[in-house]
Amino acid sequence: MKKILLVAIAVMGITTFASAQAKKGVQTVTIQTPTVQCESCKKRIEDHLKREDGVQKSVVDFKKHVTKVTFVSERTNVENIKAAIANAGYDADDVKAEDEAYKKLPKCCKKPEDGGGM
Repeated sequence: MKKILLVAIAVMGITTFASAQAKKGVQTVTIQTPTVQCESCKKRIEDHLKREDGVQKSVVDFKKHVTKVTFVSERTNVENIKAAIANAGYDADDVKAEDEAYKKLPKCCKKPEDGGGM
Protein backbone atom coordinates (compact mmCIF):
# COMPACT_ATOMS: atom_id res chain seq x y z
CA MET A 1 0.00 0.00 0.00
CA LYS A 2 2.84 2.38 0.84
CA LYS A 3 4.48 1.67 -2.54
CA ILE A 4 1.30 2.54 -4.43
CA LEU A 5 0.93 5.75 -2.46
CA LEU A 6 4.58 6.71 -3.07
CA VAL A 7 4.28 5.98 -6.80
CA ALA A 8 1.11 8.07 -7.01
CA ILE A 9 2.78 10.98 -5.23
CA ALA A 10 5.85 10.69 -7.47
CA VAL A 11 3.71 10.71 -10.63
CA MET A 12 1.77 13.75 -9.42
CA GLY A 13 5.01 15.54 -8.58
CA ILE A 14 6.54 14.84 -11.99
CA THR A 15 3.37 15.96 -13.77
CA THR A 16 3.24 19.19 -11.76
CA PHE A 17 6.93 19.88 -12.38
CA ALA A 18 6.59 19.26 -16.12
CA SER A 19 3.61 21.58 -16.48
CA ALA A 20 5.38 24.29 -14.48
CA GLN A 21 8.30 24.09 -16.90
CA ALA A 22 6.12 24.79 -19.95
CA LYS A 23 6.46 28.34 -21.23
CA LYS A 24 3.33 30.13 -20.18
CA GLY A 25 1.90 32.83 -22.36
CA VAL A 26 4.04 32.07 -25.42
CA GLN A 27 2.14 32.23 -28.70
CA THR A 28 3.01 31.91 -32.36
CA VAL A 29 1.08 33.80 -35.00
CA THR A 30 1.31 33.90 -38.79
CA ILE A 31 0.81 37.32 -40.34
CA GLN A 32 0.26 37.94 -44.05
CA THR A 33 2.93 40.32 -45.33
CA PRO A 34 2.03 40.71 -49.02
CA THR A 35 4.44 43.56 -49.75
CA VAL A 36 7.58 41.63 -48.73
CA GLN A 37 9.68 41.27 -51.90
CA CYS A 38 13.19 40.04 -51.15
CA GLU A 39 15.89 38.99 -48.69
CA SER A 40 16.43 42.66 -47.79
CA CYS A 41 12.78 42.97 -46.77
CA LYS A 42 13.10 39.79 -44.70
CA LYS A 43 16.13 41.11 -42.83
CA ARG A 44 14.55 44.53 -42.28
CA ILE A 45 11.38 43.09 -40.73
CA GLU A 46 13.20 40.49 -38.61
CA ASP A 47 15.61 43.15 -37.30
CA HIS A 48 12.72 45.52 -36.57
CA LEU A 49 10.82 42.83 -34.65
CA LYS A 50 13.88 42.01 -32.52
CA ARG A 51 13.38 45.42 -30.90
CA GLU A 52 9.72 44.73 -30.10
CA ASP A 53 9.29 43.89 -26.41
CA GLY A 54 8.10 40.31 -25.96
CA VAL A 55 9.00 39.02 -29.43
CA GLN A 56 11.12 35.89 -29.08
CA LYS A 57 11.50 34.90 -32.71
CA SER A 58 10.40 36.01 -36.15
CA VAL A 59 10.78 34.29 -39.50
CA VAL A 60 9.83 36.04 -42.73
CA ASP A 61 9.12 33.89 -45.80
CA PHE A 62 9.23 36.43 -48.63
CA LYS A 63 8.31 33.82 -51.24
CA LYS A 64 5.06 32.93 -49.45
CA HIS A 65 4.55 36.50 -48.17
CA VAL A 66 4.06 35.46 -44.54
CA THR A 67 5.78 36.31 -41.28
CA LYS A 68 5.68 33.86 -38.37
CA VAL A 69 6.23 35.47 -34.96
CA THR A 70 6.65 33.81 -31.57
CA PHE A 71 5.98 36.16 -28.66
CA VAL A 72 5.17 36.37 -24.94
CA SER A 73 1.51 37.38 -24.70
CA GLU A 74 1.99 39.10 -21.33
CA ARG A 75 4.43 41.55 -22.95
CA THR A 76 2.93 42.23 -26.39
CA ASN A 77 0.05 41.25 -28.66
CA VAL A 78 -0.71 40.62 -32.32
CA GLU A 79 -1.83 44.22 -32.92
CA ASN A 80 1.50 45.57 -31.61
CA ILE A 81 3.41 43.16 -33.83
CA LYS A 82 1.40 44.20 -36.89
CA ALA A 83 2.03 47.85 -36.02
CA ALA A 84 5.77 47.16 -35.74
CA ILE A 85 5.79 45.58 -39.20
CA ALA A 86 3.80 48.54 -40.57
CA ASN A 87 6.27 50.92 -38.93
CA ALA A 88 9.05 49.12 -40.82
CA GLY A 89 7.24 50.02 -44.06
CA TYR A 90 5.31 46.84 -44.88
CA ASP A 91 1.65 45.80 -44.88
CA ALA A 92 0.70 43.33 -42.15
CA ASP A 93 -2.67 41.61 -42.60
CA ASP A 94 -5.20 44.46 -42.45
CA VAL A 95 -2.67 47.07 -41.21
CA LYS A 96 -1.22 49.21 -44.01
CA ALA A 97 2.43 50.24 -44.09
CA GLU A 98 3.29 53.56 -42.47
CA ASP A 99 3.75 56.05 -45.33
CA GLU A 100 7.00 57.66 -44.18
CA ALA A 101 8.64 54.29 -43.49
CA TYR A 102 7.47 52.96 -46.86
CA LYS A 103 8.99 55.96 -48.67
CA LYS A 104 12.37 55.22 -47.04
CA LEU A 105 12.48 51.62 -48.33
CA PRO A 106 14.95 50.83 -51.10
CA LYS A 107 13.41 50.60 -54.58
CA CYS A 108 13.63 46.78 -54.64
CA CYS A 109 11.47 46.60 -51.49
CA LYS A 110 8.63 48.75 -52.81
CA LYS A 111 5.46 47.47 -54.44
CA PRO A 112 5.66 46.70 -58.19
CA GLU A 113 3.07 49.39 -58.91
CA ASP A 114 5.47 51.92 -57.33
CA GLY A 115 8.34 50.80 -59.57
CA GLY A 116 9.74 48.33 -57.05
CA GLY A 117 10.15 44.61 -56.97
CA MET A 118 12.87 42.49 -58.44
